[in-house]
Amino acid sequence: MVFAEAYNGNPLVNAMCVGVAETKKLLSAKAQGEGSVLLLAGSDTGRDGIHGASGLASRTDPEARFEEMRPAVQVGNPFMEKLLMEACYELASEHGDWIVGLQDLGAAGLTSSVVECCAKGGAGAILDLDNVPRREAGMTPYEVMLSESQERMLIIAKKEHVDDVRSLFHHWELHCEPIGVVTAGRDVVIQSRGEEVARVPFDIATEPPQYRRNGVRPQELTELNTFDLGSLADTATADATDTLLKLLARPNIASKRGVFRRYDHQVLNNTVVPPGGDAAVIRVPGTNKAIAVSTDCNGRLCYLDPYAGGAIAVAESARNVVCTGATPVAVTDCLNFGNPEKLDVYYTLEQAVRGISEACLVFGTPVVSGNVSLFNETAGRPVYPTPVIGMLGILDDASKALRSAFEGAGRPVFLVGAALEQSPETLAGSEYLEAVHGKVAGLPRLNLEAERRLHQLILRAHAEGLLASAHDCSDGGLAVAVAESAVLGNQGFEGSATFAGRLDAALFGEGQGRIVVSLNGGAEARLADLAQESGVTVSRLGSTVAGDGFTLGPISSNLAAIREAYESLV
Repeated sequence: MVFAEAYNGNPLVNAMCVGVAETKKLLSAKAQGEGSVLLLAGSDTGRDGIHGASGLASRTDPEARFEEMRPAVQVGNPFMEKLLMEACYELASEHGDWIVGLQDLGAAGLTSSVVECCAKGGAGAILDLDNVPRREAGMTPYEVMLSESQERMLIIAKKEHVDDVRSLFHHWELHCEPIGVVTAGRDVVIQSRGEEVARVPFDIATEPPQYRRNGVRPQELTELNTFDLGSLADTATADATDTLLKLLARPNIASKRGVFRRYDHQVLNNTVVPPGGDAAVIRVPGTNKAIAVSTDCNGRLCYLDPYAGGAIAVAESARNVVCTGATPVAVTDCLNFGNPEKLDVYYTLEQAVRGISEACLVFGTPVVSGNVSLFNETAGRPVYPTPVIGMLGILDDASKALRSAFEGAGRPVFLVGAALEQSPETLAGSEYLEAVHGKVAGLPRLNLEAERRLHQLILRAHAEGLLASAHDCSDGGLAVAVAESAVLGNQGFEGSATFAGRLDAALFGEGQGRIVVSLNGGAEARLADLAQESGVTVSRLGSTVAGDGFTLGPISSNLAAIREAYESLV
């Protein structure tokens, strides 16, 4: 969860869904085989969701009334959704030979679903809209084709198994009605009341014209990027402890336990590492493996430099996965931006995509899926450029998943990835800069090659059994990362490191490519050797101790005070 004034008029909600399937049972979304039957299963079709994608998603008028937009809002039914998922799972897992393809109905409803299936299969289709079950009378063909009513699936069934498929869905008390057939041509033909009301070649909809604009860098960035961060007072020299507690209570840093405890994350008992750490780790049933998933994006950094911000979103999400001991393997994304018809917004979108692309190439994490949410503006002011990155990692042994929390006294704690001393430039876009100085300024930077070496080092050290915990430095910087590990493990910490230069940058700067680790016994020398081989800087911070004391440089507090601040939102 991220809070910023830029999102007040356009709160963003991005959800990452990850599933596990046997590759031999994967289904396509193709319409193939002349005479194959198109079946519409699930809920009745209504007027809800019409222009949800083309209208509501691109609405920027702050004075728009809810009543005007109501038809564009989909109405969900979770119970119906569960029945539909179970029916589709049974169909796919036990009777996959009955069907040619399976496709959900999302944006633009039947229109996009049918046309996309036809395009993928290189076939045409004839639809008879009179057979579409409806929950409202008097719907026009236009409304039926564009409705985004939820809980609906399109099934392309082999003609000899149509009755079998319908029987299965009826067993789950769901509609499953034949609404069309696959043809040998390239046209999607729409019929209603015995008349042809539309005929469109599928490639017109699936191969739209492309154009590239000449983006213009937002003028405000010049002043923000050149702001002299070194000219600000170093408040950490006088009240580092108070600053730490203040940052821990900030909504962007404070514990989100009050949110994630509202649902049962132990359903099916496959959760290995629960919410609250760097990434969630979920066991893959029937194997020793697990997947690690993380979503991340810092809109302030993308606002200050969309290219660097896009790359940082990938790097931090990968770093979160690495901190569980998992190897990053793939990315999904949601690109949340303002109106791309404005050249300055187009610039931020283009640059963020470039940053994401370069980072994914360096880390070897292809973008396997994603979507966009554009026109997020209120009164002409866009949200922060927010390319949210969802990262997936693979852990070969679920029992060896790393956690963020310190566990047990007497463990040495190190900062891996960068020197203790940090320049004022690392305050760019930081939580500290906004909380203490009321500014969002500076120029964020990232060394992708150094980040890649850090990931490899952490994974190698973990494979050799050196690490007891790992936690990345992100919002709030080093001091917040160490405090979080201490409070999550209910473990005291005694710092021994000496900080030179600016204390605010060293303690609260948000320089990239840094991970705080605690070690198992006798691991210090080996970690130092691996770090030297990898060209990665390692610095000792201190050690975990019995009791609830917490010290780090000039910071002196206790776990009770840290927990009170950290859980202020719970």
